[in-house]
Amino acid sequence: MLAGIDYFIVIAYIVGMLLLGLYFKKFVNNSEDYFLGGKSLPFWAIGMSIVVSDIGALDFVGVSGQAYRYGVAVGNFDWVGSVPAMLLAAFIFIPYFWRGGMYTIPEYLGRRYNKSVRTIASATWILFFALDLGVLFWASAVLLNVLMGWPIWISILSTAGVVGLYTYFGGITAVIMTDVVQMIIMFIGGFALVFLSLDAVGGWENLVEKVNTMGPEYRSHFDIIQPVDTTSPFPWTGILFGLTFVMANAYMIGNQSIVQRCLTAKNEWHAKASMIFGSALKMFIPILVLFPGLMAVVVHPDLADGDQALPMMIKSILPPGLVGLMFAAFFAGLMSSVDSLLNSTATLFTKDIYEPFIKKDGDDKHYLKVGRITTLVLLIIGVATAPISSDFPGIYVAIQTFMSYFQGPLFAILILGIFWKRTTQWGGLSALVIGIGFAIFLNVFKTEFFTIEDPFLYISWWSFLLGFIINVVVSLMTKKHTALELEGLVFSARILTKSKT
Repeated sequence: MLAGIDYFIVIAYIVGMLLLGLYFKKFVNNSEDYFLGGKSLPFWAIGMSIVVSDIGALDFVGVSGQAYRYGVAVGNFDWVGSVPAMLLAAFIFIPYFWRGGMYTIPEYLGRRYNKSVRTIASATWILFFALDLGVLFWASAVLLNVLMGWPIWISILSTAGVVGLYTYFGGITAVIMTDVVQMIIMFIGGFALVFLSLDAVGGWENLVEKVNTMGPEYRSHFDIIQPVDTTSPFPWTGILFGLTFVMANAYMIGNQSIVQRCLTAKNEWHAKASMIFGSALKMFIPILVLFPGLMAVVVHPDLADGDQALPMMIKSILPPGLVGLMFAAFFAGLMSSVDSLLNSTATLFTKDIYEPFIKKDGDDKHYLKVGRITTLVLLIIGVATAPISSDFPGIYVAIQTFMSYFQGPLFAILILGIFWKRTTQWGGLSALVIGIGFAIFLNVFKTEFFTIEDPFLYISWWSFLLGFIINVVVSLMTKKHTALELEGLVFSARILTKSKT
């Protein structure tokens, strides 16, 4: 149980975040303010927001759990995956999307291909984000149950209430500016746990020696590159093809919750700089989220569930005061992830589903109201779907499995749509539908095709490759778009800048 000082720190943090988020309510006067922050935010705030929302509670609990089970190879998701993808996004894709004046990634896909592609892409992201919310709420329950003894549903409902309030009123400006404070708290709390845990195991060399002597199953715990026949979900082939080539790029370039932040930048320079600054901060993330789980192998060697590694380390290593700070850091990650998904999903539904199909000629205030109502509905869905992630062996694997259903095909049509003029609407639609169907097929029958337990990296690669090939083949067989239709939509064409009236 927490000491009195810990309770004070946690409660003060939660109340402070709520008040800070609600403060930005006064800056929301229209739908652009709610969804894009009035295009007025600086690069440093956006970069910090991208990082803290991306790591969040999922990584604190999930990556520590994977490190406990499999070792340092899980760090590839940031060092080999996220950082190169963020730099690619910064120099090519983000300036392009910012200049295009877009609200969502599916909005671009609709302009480039057709309305069906836009709708399927948006509906897929909406479904994923809704399930993602459930995973995040379950992650909070795991920590709160171990650390404070709170019942699962109490912790889920309290988290939903706090984050939902300031996201509902303050929009993406509240999301980004609270994320700035939350990232600072997360770094302070996270590094405090890492240094004290390292001291508890007697330093790095002692940690390596103790883990290596625990048995043959721990011999590869310090191998960043895993062999093809590894029993972990991170073989080097999956990391290279599934992660580096597909999932990381798809996440940083085609993920609405990431890209939407960059679209709030005050100008193109700030949009580009936000990703570059975020990539520099990203280099530190594996140290924060991976090492506590690795050191828990020595401190708590017999845990039945690796996802308990982080909560147990907090409970056994940190003194009063720092426990509260670490809990606040965890809650910061959780809140930043949840508020991001809420606002991004509300944007997707309002702009890609509601406005085109339900009410085309509504006034701006109406769409602002729809965005806020969608936020509330999503909270309910997220809470209701939280138990789903308990059916998976690890929280982190749960979310990666969800993503492997659609990220490969979506990235295939996105990258071909931007770089290849010959891509047609029917090529994109065929690739998206068949690619997602193929990914679902591989997931259902994964034991027939793969030797590892969780082959989400391989599934992402093969569904991307099939989607890419189908797009090319069908496009070559169908009528190509005219130069006028492609203006501002392909990388080699002139990008039209939307002027504000």
